[in-house]
Amino acid sequence: MVTIRTKRALAKTGVLTGLVLGALFAGLPVLWMLSTSFKSNGEVFQNPPQLITDAFSLDAYREILGNAAQLRFFLNSYVVAFAVTVLTLLVALLAGYAFSRFRFPFQRTINAVIVSVQVVPPITLVIPYFGLVVGLGLYNTYLGLILTHMVFTLPYAIIMITAYLNTLPRELDESVKIDGGTSWTALWRVLVPISVPGLIAVGVYTFMISWNEYLFALTLTRTDDMRTVPIGIQLLMGQHSYEWNQMMAMSILGSVPVLLLFLLFQRRFIGGLTAGAVKA
Repeated sequence: MVTIRTKRALAKTGVLTGLVLGALFAGLPVLWMLSTSFKSNGEVFQNPPQLITDAFSLDAYREILGNAAQLRFFLNSYVVAFAVTVLTLLVALLAGYAFSRFRFPFQRTINAVIVSVQVVPPITLVIPYFGLVVGLGLYNTYLGLILTHMVFTLPYAIIMITAYLNTLPRELDESVKIDGGTSWTALWRVLVPISVPGLIAVGVYTFMISWNEYLFALTLTRTDDMRTVPIGIQLLMGQHSYEWNQMMAMSILGSVPVLLLFLLFQRRFIGGLTAGAVKA
């Protein structure tokens, strides 16, 4: 007869086995990418393949970091991603505060429109946005990329910040107004300081979305001096050869900013997501 202790031990073993298999499934491609970045291009297809190469080399990283054109891709990604993050947080904070604390005409309709943007496949909007950006004279510019990225980061940000502000008691606003303050004072002096975890969660997510965006970064730019990191990786695929080691090295370097952001703000990021999910 199977005892309760045995059942618990089997359940625990099953959970641990599943976690290990999941970790291997998620981690092995990253390890292989890291390994490939330290190989010469000729070693990539070595048979049998080796995860740890005997001829350890930093040549791929030297090629990337020593190439001004490649470094420009990183600069472009930083400019666009940081600008999108800051502007998205600012607009989403104001919109979220309005949805959370006020009632106004067509509120539900506007909210439905915001949510509906999330379900539209981005690829279906490439041609309309291309025509719009060209018509406004924003083609191949930072502003064109920033505004386009914000279209896809704002809906989620507004939804999350609204949900987070809904968890904060309205008595906070009322106490500020009793002391002679305004709604603006309540937002910036009271609600924003205690909403930092939620804002960090939204900010990290927004940065990741903008940093990794490929489709519109390719469509809305023409010259290499405006390309971002995902496009820079794709440009390493030549007509006759692929620089696999450099592609992997650039992918690793491109992953570092997002990884550092998550590690630095991990607790606040998870706390913000959890708090925002308590009450919608």
